[in-house]
Amino acid sequence: MDVVANLVGGSWTAPSVDRHLPVVDPATGTPLAETPLSGAAEVDRAVQAAARAFPEWRRTPPGDRVQHLFKLKALLESNLDDLARTITRECGKTLAESTGELRRGIENVETACGIPLLMQGYTSEDIARGIDETMIRQPLGVVGIITPFNFPAMIPLWFLPYAIACGNTVLLKPSEKAPMTAVKLIRLLEETGLPPGVVNLVHGGREAVDALVDHPVVRAISFVGSSPVARHVYSRAAASGKRAQCQGGAKNPVIVLPDADMEMTGAIVTDSAFGCAGQRCLATSVAITVGEARGTFTEVMAAAARSRKVGNGLEAGVQMGPVISAESKARIEGLVQAGLKEGAAALVDGRGARVEGGEQGHFLRPTILADVPPGGALAGTEIFGPVLSLMHVKDIDEAIELVNRSSFGNQACLFTRSGASARKFRYEAQVGNLGINLGVAAPIATFPFSGWKGSFFGDLHGQGRDAIEFYIDKKVVIERWPPEWSRKF
Repeated sequence: MDVVANLVGGSWTAPSVDRHLPVVDPATGTPLAETPLSGAAEVDRAVQAAARAFPEWRRTPPGDRVQHLFKLKALLESNLDDLARTITRECGKTLAESTGELRRGIENVETACGIPLLMQGYTSEDIARGIDETMIRQPLGVVGIITPFNFPAMIPLWFLPYAIACGNTVLLKPSEKAPMTAVKLIRLLEETGLPPGVVNLVHGGREAVDALVDHPVVRAISFVGSSPVARHVYSRAAASGKRAQCQGGAKNPVIVLPDADMEMTGAIVTDSAFGCAGQRCLATSVAITVGEARGTFTEVMAAAARSRKVGNGLEAGVQMGPVISAESKARIEGLVQAGLKEGAAALVDGRGARVEGGEQGHFLRPTILADVPPGGALAGTEIFGPVLSLMHVKDIDEAIELVNRSSFGNQACLFTRSGASARKFRYEAQVGNLGINLGVAAPIATFPFSGWKGSFFGDLHGQGRDAIEFYIDKKVVIERWPPEWSRKF
């Protein structure tokens, strides 16, 4: 097996480290590569390379910087199929899901190409007689990006294009579970002629993360992962005087009112709950039925869960792939069992799944747990797998109260034909991303990917104008030039 290489200052090298982790195809159990668990020394080398590249890169005009992103967009398009297959092989999702992920990433590259406009400052003349004031935006310096396994292309592209377009230099630390996509992305970026050291890539685990967060030269950290790790990274970055945007976990609910179109609702919620095997921060994990919606919705969801085709994401017709690892599978099955002990009922039980040709894979089938106690441990735990919990309430007020009780605040969705109910939900729900008659409220690249409460730690989110503001410093210049100092020509 190949050891995936680090990129430091324009040179690809396999670091000399004692520990490696296997990268395994979750559909077959086949080893694909090895991830080196780089330590603080390797992180420091990469940060220093980024620091050396920064002065020249920040002096490069924004219009020149984004030419590399225009080229990257074209390269991503021409290599779309190869990248999608790599995503599927190392994290298990279907080819259609991998392609959709890349499309979302490309949107962010396109948006970052607008930096010559988006980075503009503003000026006021004569704030006092003969005195002018200007606000200009300047890059921070070296920034760190730490990304998870479940979207190995999209999430780096949430951050990296904006960071470099704003004039920063970057160290990317991708998930040690799915590093191959990141390597391919950075190799494509090299093909654009990006100067050495502007983007660096270091593989590793917690030691590498902590070294990056603690490094005195690094000015900012962008992170996506579980809420406990997001809190750890945010706290540690703040203690080191850095700005940080740390996206955490979720327990995303949908509310289904009796007037909802049940056929449409069932299809959408099925895709949201079981797409990417439930391994995404916007996956629906709780369905709250209101009043008479309970019976019909439950029947629709049970039928959809039982009929969903599970298998290798590279195969045609497969609707759901495996979870990332044997450890994840065991953890999810354990959480299902814990829910049953709390009083839930297994309406559809996907544990112990067997997939022909994938006997060594990490497969679960869609699982639906009915009558999950709202106050139980499972109701507040992010399962991060293809498990949908069902709860029932008498009215929309009680449903919104359940939504707001959660310690998470990433996404919530409502299915209804009532504009009044939709407005009430939009006004009162305490979450960052809201969907109405859709199941994945994923903002396009020109809007921030929001998140509240335990789902986000920081002030400025990824994507859109938030990304620009995160990766720049504002400098205010106040100046007076007395007329008598001017020479007459």
